[in-house]
Amino acid sequence: MGMVTFVDETTSGGRGPAFGLEIAEERLTVRELIRRRVFQEVAEFNARSAPQVFQGLVQPEDTERVLNGYALRTPRRIDPEAQAARAQAAFEGNGFLVLVGDRQVTEPDEEIELPLGVEVTFLKLVALVGG
Repeated sequence: MGMVTFVDETTSGGRGPAFGLEIAEERLTVRELIRRRVFQEVAEFNARSAPQVFQGLVQPEDTERVLNGYALRTPRRIDPEAQAARAQAAFEGNGFLVLVGDRQVTEPDEEIELPLGVEVTFLKLVALVGG
């Protein structure tokens, strides 16, 4: 079993705090890696006593973007399956890129190696302002 480190970055240079996730397999598809990451962040959000702001890979339904995440219009638990589907659609629609080490992966069903201590970067694409 190994620890995989996830980091969120933006094309404008922002970098969120790194967090780890135990993954038993040495190889996973990109789709499964995204799913596990989303399930972990949803589980942590749902476990909090009075969740107000979701800080995750993609925006949940019926939320609004705020400075440090997505504010729920009405307090509720987030459905991990629905959130994973939103994340998968965002990946396939180029809403974010996935880098394993320093190699970009583009196919959801591509199997990737997860060597011990690997860092997986989720690079969120930020629209350029101006122009």
